[in-house]
Amino acid sequence: MMTEFISTTEDDGVLRLRFNRPEKKNAITAAMYADLADGLESAASRPSVRAVLFESNGDIFTAGNDIADFMAGDSAMDDPHQTPPVMRFLFGLASAEKPLVAAVQGGAVGVGVTMLLHCDLVYASNKATFHTPFVDLALVPEAASSMLLPHFAGHQRAAEMLLAGKKIDAERAQDFGFVNEVVAPDVLEETALTAVRALADKAPSAIRLTKSLMKPNRDAVIAKMKEEGQHFAAQLSSAEFREAGMAFMQKRKADFSKLD
Repeated sequence: MMTEFISTTEDDGVLRLRFNRPEKKNAITAAMYADLADGLESAASRPSVRAVLFESNGDIFTAGNDIADFMAGDSAMDDPHQTPPVMRFLFGLASAEKPLVAAVQGGAVGVGVTMLLHCDLVYASNKATFHTPFVDLALVPEAASSMLLPHFAGHQRAAEMLLAGKKIDAERAQDFGFVNEVVAPDVLEETALTAVRALADKAPSAIRLTKSLMKPNRDAVIAKMKEEGQHFAAQLSSAEFREAGMAFMQKRKADFSKLD
């Protein structure tokens, strides 16, 4: 157990990191990012952990960043000597040597989608949806998704999600290449657990080496994360984001007509 909003359990060589804030659609705060980063660092350092499973309680995988938390600001975002919790988590995803598996039972928004691009296996319920409304919130993509999603899906299909902000269903996400299998909701957990436990049972060095060989561009991915992060942080201080954030909380359409 970490905090009330991110819970962890370890069994059969699998570290299970679970979003546990269903009353807020599992929206992620800075404190939750810190817990997720700590979980990945713990998995990396402990030989008993052979694989990691991301999952969540409730009907939503995660609504992405908690907008109110982001609008309140994170002092670490402006401190060049401190890595913000969100970036610690993203760097942990990109540098993970052990397999990462995800079970997506419902809506995945923002980082709830982009984190999946770093997972080795992704299983989705047929009720799952995937939405990356960064531009709609006057933000930019993160988690190196501006590089990874075009790699998976091609530029035009990636533009549907990253530029147009189109929400797609699980079958289309599988077609885009970042979901392995779409299953009924009542078998999702067991499907993901069976897969991650099978990975945990395999020869650990062979697994790590094979994953490393399959992902030779980690430095480029982390560099892209840093580039995106600089633009993301700048946008958080922009008039565009203030308008988009207020519109989101007031449940109205944002008006950018008076902004350059």
